[in-house]
Amino acid sequence: MNDAPVQVRSRRRGLLRMLIGGACAVALATTGTTAILSGPAYAEADRTLTSNATGTHNGFFFSFWKDSGNASMTLRENGRYSSSWSNSTNNWVGGKGWSSGSRRTVSYSGTYNPGNNNTYLALYGWTRNPLIEYYVVENFGSYNPSSGATRMGTVTTDGGTYDILRSQRVNQPSIDGTATFYQFWSVRQQKRSGGTITFGNHMDAWARAGLNLGSSWAYQVMATEGYQSSGSSDITVREGGGSNPPPNPTNPPPGGGNCSVSVSRAEEWSDRFNTTFSVSGTSNWVVTIRTNGGQSLQNSWNASISGSSGTLTARPNGNGNNFGITLYKNGNNTTPTASCSTG
Repeated sequence: MNDAPVQVRSRRRGLLRMLIGGACAVALATTGTTAILSGPAYAEADRTLTSNATGTHNGFFFSFWKDSGNASMTLRENGRYSSSWSNSTNNWVGGKGWSSGSRRTVSYSGTYNPGNNNTYLALYGWTRNPLIEYYVVENFGSYNPSSGATRMGTVTTDGGTYDILRSQRVNQPSIDGTATFYQFWSVRQQKRSGGTITFGNHMDAWARAGLNLGSSWAYQVMATEGYQSSGSSDITVREGGGSNPPPNPTNPPPGGGNCSVSVSRAEEWSDRFNTTFSVSGTSNWVVTIRTNGGQSLQNSWNASISGSSGTLTARPNGNGNNFGITLYKNGNNTTPTASCSTG
């Protein structure tokens, strides 16, 4: 790949950062809350964008930007948007998500048609203090947008392995004007166009590699981008686990057989450690986890966890029967115990 796309993309990002940065401040000041698609559906009509805009639609923050050509994005029900663009478009990017990022687990599904083109699908956002631009790239066409970045390791989560990379932008436009800042990347080795992104796992993997996000969050969107290419996407995003948003679980699947759970100690650091659990005998389970001493929950993946210390309760969230937790030791390094019952 020659250097021209990188240079042009850098200029585009500068404009996009300034555009969305200002709009995010307005969105944060006016909305005050982040919508979660677990409540009643919003009822705003579909809205097609062909010129630059940011705002909220059906309870989700959105952004749309292009520098020229024929690109459009239609905002649809709840967290859904569809897009299409042609080779007449130099560069465009857009998506739906949240005006403020977090460790949230994000689920998305739909169709993404990159062809052999320069385009990608990613969870994308910013933090401040320090200023960091981050990407969790789920799929891309002919060009890996992290090309030229420094590889820092890998993380395996949500059924795939991601390359961890870091790059630096020196005196370049950002959401806070011209600045020098790092970009953090997780680029999925097994491309996909739907699933769950446990963003906290990427945060923890970045931290283990010495890449720490800032203490203040800006926006976080599930974005489609195209550069001098043609393609289309139809993506639905929501907060929470499960790969087919929005979920409509009217009745849980019936339990079957006897429920049992195995407990395994996993990665460990000075202040915390991971524990994984494997359930057998049923797909409709409730796992009771008994932590020790002052241990407290930092993170979890592939299950819905209630409680933060003492006794925790885990239930399936659509990601199978294997899940895990990260516990802060708080002076106690004992592995938790667990028991299982049918839901």
